[in-house]
Amino acid sequence: MTIWESPEIISSDEAAAALRRRGGAKEVAEQRLDSEEEKKKEEENGKLKYTYRASAPAHRRIKESPLSSDAIFKQSHAGLFNLCIVVLVAVNSRLIIENLMKYGWLISSGFWLSSTSLSDWPLLICCLSLPIFPLASFVVEKLSQQEFISEQVVITLHALITTTVIMYPVIVILRCDPAVLSGVILMLFTCIVWLKLVSYAHTNYDMRALAKDCDKLQALSGSSMEDCSFEVNFQALVYFMVAPTLCYQLRYPRTPCIRWGWVTRHLIKLIIFTGLMGFIIEQYINPIVKNSQHPLKGNLLYAIERVLKLSVPNIYVWLCMFYCFFHLWLNILAELLCFGDREFYKDWWNAQTIEEYWRMWNMPVHKWMVRHIYFPCLRNGMPKELAILIAFLISAIFHELCIAVPCHIFKFWAFIGIMFQVPLVLLTNVLVKKFQNSMVGNMIFWCFFCILGQPMSLLLYYHDVLNRKVNAN
Repeated sequence: MTIWESPEIISSDEAAAALRRRGGAKEVAEQRLDSEEEKKKEEENGKLKYTYRASAPAHRRIKESPLSSDAIFKQSHAGLFNLCIVVLVAVNSRLIIENLMKYGWLISSGFWLSSTSLSDWPLLICCLSLPIFPLASFVVEKLSQQEFISEQVVITLHALITTTVIMYPVIVILRCDPAVLSGVILMLFTCIVWLKLVSYAHTNYDMRALAKDCDKLQALSGSSMEDCSFEVNFQALVYFMVAPTLCYQLRYPRTPCIRWGWVTRHLIKLIIFTGLMGFIIEQYINPIVKNSQHPLKGNLLYAIERVLKLSVPNIYVWLCMFYCFFHLWLNILAELLCFGDREFYKDWWNAQTIEEYWRMWNMPVHKWMVRHIYFPCLRNGMPKELAILIAFLISAIFHELCIAVPCHIFKFWAFIGIMFQVPLVLLTNVLVKKFQNSMVGNMIFWCFFCILGQPMSLLLYYHDVLNRKVNAN
């Protein structure tokens, strides 16, 4: 091969020809792309020409209107929900302005701190002394673990402790006659301690029974089992008494850290909604209640008008109370204690029956009822209906204690109101089975529970307390 035939040496004319060929290839590629785009446009235009002609059918399937009963729950209504929020804000803002212009600022200076609050110091002492009872329960469990006392003595001592923890605040409140709000707070705190102590005693009793069964299995099989150990832990009891739960266990799911910014935001929300709740109570509920008659002794139409007028601000206060306690406060407490299970409530506002509402409204109490009342009753051979009735009975007793004791009135309005839920449970269950895919039960829940039940109870207790004070004077 000569040097002129070498592939590495190319003349300038050949290089220019190669560049021309490359440029031509690019032009060809661009022309191809343009032609493909034109073809696509022609195809789309052809589809439009033949698909959307005047003779093309516009109605192809059977469809329901979006707001019809068969289709209303199959789609989102976020826009209508936003409209309702905007309308509620606008309407209530106008009502607030109109109320302030007509009646002025009705919140008194002693709303947050009254001079009579200083006379409630026995209730504060009672509240601070309640930790003695968990300590006593721990001592009983420790003595039982060391086999110093028998199982029968353990049960007797726990029954004595739990009974005393309820009777002690009741006696203090009845003898001191404090403010109603102070008494309600103490009774709520006492009921929480009672529920926790019952769970502590019942859980330890069950764990001892499991440990004994495990020892029997070890003796029969001749092999060692690691899960048979049972230990009474004081740190576990202390954490349980302050944790946002009513069901005792040795270990809980924990979060890795505390989000202090998150806690601060929730604290600000708690302060805002607590102030809003106080404003509604003082500005709206108190004047309506004071200007009312006893609902069972006066004019029936007047009583219905007062109940309906009271229902709207009562719903607002009730929703604020739910949001402040079950969402804000319990989540703040859980975050500070790194408590992982934050299911304090479910979507109870969508409950189609009263039974669903009670299962989703207060999850700590519901879990306690299921764990320590409902399933033990079933294991002892009781029918399901009787177990549910017993659960409602216990709930009714504690609702009555939390209201009747601070008010010094035992008319059993709260007890009757809770037990009235039992026939409502049966009624809403029948209606849901009869009207499939309907919200009839949900509407009945809102009507009986919020529109009629709570305002009626509020009026009954207010007038009974007022009559008691008049008779005492």
